[in-house]
This record gives sequence, structure tokens and C-alpha cells, in this order.
Amino acid sequence: MQRAGPEEAARTQAAAGGPGRSGAEVAAAPAGRLLRRELRLLESIFHRGHERFRIGSACPDEISCEFVPGAGARAGASASRGPPPGPVRIHCNITESYPAVPPIWSVESDDPNLAAILERLVEVRKGNTLLLQHLKRIISDLCKLYNLPQHPDVEMLDQPLPAEQSTQEEVSSEEEDEEMPEDTEDLDHYEMKEEEPADGRKTEDEGIGKENLAILEKIKKNQRQDYLNGAVSGSVQATDRLMKELRDIYRSPSFKGGYYAVELVNDSLYDWNVKLLKVDEDSALHNDLQILKEKEGTDFILLNFSFKDNFPFDPPFVRVVSPVLSGGYVLGGGAICMELLTKQGWSSAYSIESVIMQISATLVKGKARVQFGANKNQYSLTRAQQSYKSLVQIHEKNGWYTPPKEDG
Repeated sequence: MQRAGPEEAARTQAAAGGPGRSGAEVAAAPAGRLLRRELRLLESIFHRGHERFRIGSACPDEISCEFVPGAGARAGASASRGPPPGPVRIHCNITESYPAVPPIWSVESDDPNLAAILERLVEVRKGNTLLLQHLKRIISDLCKLYNLPQHPDVEMLDQPLPAEQSTQEEVSSEEEDEEMPEDTEDLDHYEMKEEEPADGRKTEDEGIGKENLAILEKIKKNQRQDYLNGAVSGSVQATDRLMKELRDIYRSPSFKGGYYAVELVNDSLYDWNVKLLKVDEDSALHNDLQILKEKEGTDFILLNFSFKDNFPFDPPFVRVVSPVLSGGYVLGGGAICMELLTKQGWSSAYSIESVIMQISATLVKGKARVQFGANKNQYSLTRAQQSYKSLVQIHEKNGWYTPPKEDG
């Protein structure tokens, strides 16, 4: 059995801001009630029949649980050979000073990869629901280790804790509290903090409007249903990154300022329609879009972003859907001649918003114009892919340069 030893425990406490207040300073009764609510939530989500993670036993000072990789799981270099891994049995000890002192975790295995997962818990931000956040990180990392999709139930660890169930012991404790008015204010303040969402969730959702939060929740719901139906699409790395990109966009001043809009095609996280709503007002393209609005009622450029399972290590495939443009480095079928949209010029560090804004600037720089009266059917996914393939072959041989306007 590998256990997070004294050095790891010390690092965990240091990363979380130290042991903090003593047991006398952190009210034991409120902390105990908070922990019981965390345990009830855990047992309601990860019951003993759960397909991925199971809470075997749980009490205020110790938890026993197991991660079930399943028949399709493979880890690391053994991904293509050998029997599937068995359950990973994990134990947790909780001290009386929780949450000031983090839980101590151990695993029944000599696998260094499992030990590394526990050691990385020092990176989890300290909060009132530290136990839930630790388990969220453990389950997520185990899914990645065994090349499994992220289980949608993990996100349920971020929901508000269940309502407190009063017991005779707690009533007696509250009566004793009434005899010590000097502590009442501190206890009330502590209870208020308990009702707040987990720190990580609060940070993730901050600055996102209700309508867009609803979209994110719908995506998670669909992912869970796909998982239960055995129809999981995409990869863990791509899904995680795309969710982050979408959250960042929903917070962005450019998005909120109406420079562009994003819609998921058929609620797919891997297929986006992006509308460029604002371009340089001094450009001919801006004037063309105003005329287009008068003629057809639309004044935006519609782009389509298609992502593959290996995103963000490969770029999205981006094409113009409408209107038909000339110039602006737009090729036949709607493909776009930009180095950053190829494997050669792409970096996994690029954000999707930066790509959107760069495309907008490139269209203006390349003097793109709307082709009024053009055959709209000339833009298609198949033709765009053909043009993109030819583009890559040409530049792999000749390098990248700013092509003449007549070449796109």
C-alpha cells in the first residue's frame, strides 16, 4: 500500500494555506455537520452499484472506496495487451481538524502512477468542500490514466450540498451554543460559507450569463446520456479543452460586446458555427455587409469550426459558409489560407477566440469582398477540404508567404 507520507501531507497543508486555525478556533460542530453533508452527497452519487466509482463505507473519520476501470480500460503502455486492470481500492483518513487539515489518502497498490495521482492533490485549492474536490480530481485523473471518458457524474460533486438533517445530538449542541453568545457571530459566518458552491465551480461559472450557463449544463447532460447509452464521442482531452474554450468565450469582453457569436451545431461540442458580427468599420467588407443586410437581411460572415478527437494538438478545420467572398485569403469551397490553421503553424496554446479574431483581421487585411449574386452552392465542406489539402501540399513544398491577391 502506498500512502501520502508526512512530507506529502506537509506539502498538502502548505499548498492549502497551512493547517490554519486550531480545533478551538474552527467550530467543531459546524465542521462536523458540513462533513456529514459531504458524505451524504458522495453516497447518493457514487453508491455501491455505480459503474465507475463506488463508496464502500463512509464515516466522519474514514472512507473506503474503489475505482472500477471496466472491461474496456487499458493504462499507459499496456493499452494494447494484457487483461483489463482490476478495481483500484482507495482509503481516506479525515482528522478532527478538517477542513483546515486536508484528508489523507492511500491506495492499495505499488503502481507509481497511482501514487502520483494522490501526490497531485496538493494542487487542489482549499475550501469548505475539500473532500469533494479531492475526489473529483482523483476520479478525473484515474479516468485519464486508464484512457476512459470522463464520467459525467463527476460534475455532480460541484452541486450544492444536501440540506442538513438535524439529530438530537445536534439540537443539544445548538442549545449549548446559545449559552455562548460570544461565538455566535463566528458560527453564523461559517455556516454562510458552507452554502456557497465549491470554489472551483464558482470560479468556472463567474462572469458567464445565465443563458450560456444553461447551454453548458445541457452539454453535460447530453454527455451523461451518451455515456449511459454507450455512445460516447470525442476524447477526454478534446472535450475538456473545448469546454474550457467555450467557458472562456462566454466570459470574453469581445463575445459580450457583440463582435462574434457562437452556436453549437446539433448541440455538438465538436462542431461550431461562428458568426463574425463586427469587422473594421473602415473596410470595404464592412460596407458590403451593410448592403447585404439591406438585400438579404443578414450582416455577418458565417464560419464553421470542426474539431477532431486530437484537439488541441491539431487545429480545427475552419471554412467560410456564407456569404461567398472574393479575396481575404478565402479559397474555393470556403477554405481559408492561413498558416495557423495547419499542423505546421498551429500551437495547442492558441485559444479559439484568438483564432476567431485573427480570421476576422485576415479577411480585412486581404481585402475580402462579398460576391453579390454568386452561386451560394459553391461553398461546401467537400470542396473546402479539397482546397485545404491542396493548400497544405503547396506550402509544405514552398514554405509560407503572403500570396498574390488573385491566388487567395
